[in-house]
Amino acid sequence: MEKTIEKVEGMGAIVSKKGTTFRVWAPHADKVFVTGSFNNWNDSENPLIKEDNGYWATSVKKAKEGDEYKFIIHNGEQILYRNDPYAKEMTNSNGNSLITNLDFEWEDHDFKMKPWNHLVIYELHVGTFNRIHEDQVATFENVIEKIPYLKELGINCVEILPIAEFAGGISWGYNPSHPFAIERDYGGPKAFARMVNEFHKADIAVILDVVYNHFGPSDMDLWQFDGWSENEKGGIYFYNDHRSTTPWGDSRPDYGREEVRQYIRDNALMWIEDYHCDGLRMDATSFIRYEGGGMGYDSEIPEGNRLMRDINAEIQAKYPEKLTIAEDLKGHDLVTLNIDYGGIGYGSQWDMHFVHPVRKILIEQGDEYRDLQSLVDAILFKYNDDVFERIIYTESHDEVANGKARVPEEIEPGNADSYFGKKRAILGIAITLTSPGIPMLFQGQEFIEDEYFQDSQPLDWEQKEKHTGITKMVKDLIRLRTEEKFETQGLKGQFTKILHYNEHNKVLIYARSTKEDFTDSTIILINLSNISYENYSFGIPYQNQYQLVFNSDWKGYDEEFTEMKVNSIIIENVNYDNEPHKATTNLPAYTALILTPKVNAT
Repeated sequence: MEKTIEKVEGMGAIVSKKGTTFRVWAPHADKVFVTGSFNNWNDSENPLIKEDNGYWATSVKKAKEGDEYKFIIHNGEQILYRNDPYAKEMTNSNGNSLITNLDFEWEDHDFKMKPWNHLVIYELHVGTFNRIHEDQVATFENVIEKIPYLKELGINCVEILPIAEFAGGISWGYNPSHPFAIERDYGGPKAFARMVNEFHKADIAVILDVVYNHFGPSDMDLWQFDGWSENEKGGIYFYNDHRSTTPWGDSRPDYGREEVRQYIRDNALMWIEDYHCDGLRMDATSFIRYEGGGMGYDSEIPEGNRLMRDINAEIQAKYPEKLTIAEDLKGHDLVTLNIDYGGIGYGSQWDMHFVHPVRKILIEQGDEYRDLQSLVDAILFKYNDDVFERIIYTESHDEVANGKARVPEEIEPGNADSYFGKKRAILGIAITLTSPGIPMLFQGQEFIEDEYFQDSQPLDWEQKEKHTGITKMVKDLIRLRTEEKFETQGLKGQFTKILHYNEHNKVLIYARSTKEDFTDSTIILINLSNISYENYSFGIPYQNQYQLVFNSDWKGYDEEFTEMKVNSIIIENVNYDNEPHKATTNLPAYTALILTPKVNAT
């Protein structure tokens, strides 16, 4: 009698009350078996039945959660022991697959991510963020311990560097060996679910980095998975021609295969549906779009665009509140353009037009080299006429590694705690948190971390004790960005106006508003010079009463800062800078001031 299997949808190991159904895609296999701890690793006891389109499946009654397993694939004379491409957990990156059933009891049903114009993102790496012991990688539980700190800081969204199982126990995470498995050294699936749950209970959203531009390249059973390949390339999951080549290995997925696109789609939706993530940040999407990442006369990969467009369309249709972010760094409107207009449809993208010019203007050693126009261009840039289609930052995992350092270290190498290092690094944070876009900080930026990012070195929390005042300053800035009061609504708005531009004095003043007539303007003063100005005048729009709510030069933030008084804001009904009113205040060196309209001001 022909064997039948339980009719269960899905891929990998699907647990039910009747046992476990195993399903795998192996179109070139002659026979497939599943072996594991449930059958004493017998290599022929549990054969899979061939289904349509190269899929194989079987049900094993005695296979249960926690059992280890592998598939055995016969292709001619080849007998291949392969881990499950859909395995949710591994014993280790080159070990065995584990049958996993995520029956986590979620407590986040009332959680809702803040609107995108309210977000302040904090990028963190699980393995280094809160490492207790130098010789041990940090875990999801260690991150949970710091949630009260992030909540107090005012963060309302974290972006987690990739957590898919990677080779070894220490990595940035951009080398996924098993895309569906959660890094066991971090704690595995249930620990990750608990971390997301705890963030949500603290009213903090979770965005996860995912890597679809390449897999591996090491500890990767996807390579020549069912024994077939061409040109000594990667087999069914990868391009088998020149398109396979990436800077991270010869392992670009074959986006032209429907089954591979489905595999990546299933992975993206798993993080959102199974683990309640609030969005995805997709790594190096230009290498999904182009063979060489869009450099020069590069060949486009149309099916890569199709993959991303399909994923974004499905997420937007099912979960419109979720945010997908592209790390494309080509500055193309197409990436975040609405799918209905032919775009790829990401909600936002990391913005090269902001990070590079802003870092440059901060790091320049002489004030005379600070190009104010480049800063204006960085602040005003937007994609598709929507300022929140970009993520803005001065530090990220990429910007503080690979030969680049933290901003204060770049300003004064070997002396990041110097007056100039602190003052100009703070200016960068202030510009980021007051400019149009979705602002992002990198772990430790709020306490002037000066070490460049290494996955082998923990974040230096002693810096926080040294720079408690500066952490308070960042907290104050975040509060101004996120609070619901009328006075600071301008920072959430689509509209930005340059009020005052003085290249000679290196002073830039701009207004942010939710209204095109700027009646609710928040006004930001940036002094990029080492000269303090008394009674500095500038024009302001349509409000004749303003109050000072932030001064980055306040000695309460750092004892090295000055005593220059800036509390008095004189407003005159005199045209100035082509604006209807004139404001005058003191403006200390290398300082950011923020003015907001007084309540009931007329």
